[in-house]
Parts: sequence; C-alpha cells; structure tokens
Amino acid sequence: MSSDKNTTRVKFGLADTASELDIDVEDADALVAQFQKAVDGAESILWITEEDGHRHGLVVSKIVYMDVEAERTERGGIGFSA
Repeated sequence: MSSDKNTTRVKFGLADTASELDIDVEDADALVAQFQKAVDGAESILWITEEDGHRHGLVVSKIVYMDVEAERTERGGIGFSA
C-alpha cells in the first residue's frame, strides 16, 4: 500500500559557513510567513520542525537566504523499474 505526501524542499544559506540547511516541510507558505515574522519582529531564533518531527533552531541574523522549491508529491511504498 502506498501513501501520497506533499512536501516542499526548503534550503537555508547561513553566514560564516559554506553549507546549507536542506529540509522538507509540509507547509512552505507557513514557514515563509514564520520567517518573515521573525525578521520583522527582530526575533533571534527561528524554530523549524521538519515533516519527520526533527527540530532546528536557526539564528535569524545568520540566515543569508531562504530557497523554496516547488511542491512535490512523495509516494510511499516500493517501486520497481525495468
């Protein structure tokens, strides 16, 4: 049995590091709004919860960019190809 789950990949570029934080979220629009609210409200930490429940605390002043990819559907289950 397979299940469909819509997720969106979001990447954060962080200052002082060459790496990115690359996460999958179920509601990218809510995350964008949360990020904008943190920036506008001068909050110091942005807490993000991934679809699997993993939490990240990002220092808002160290976020250089946020890249939101198009929504995609992940299909659970097993796939075979020839």
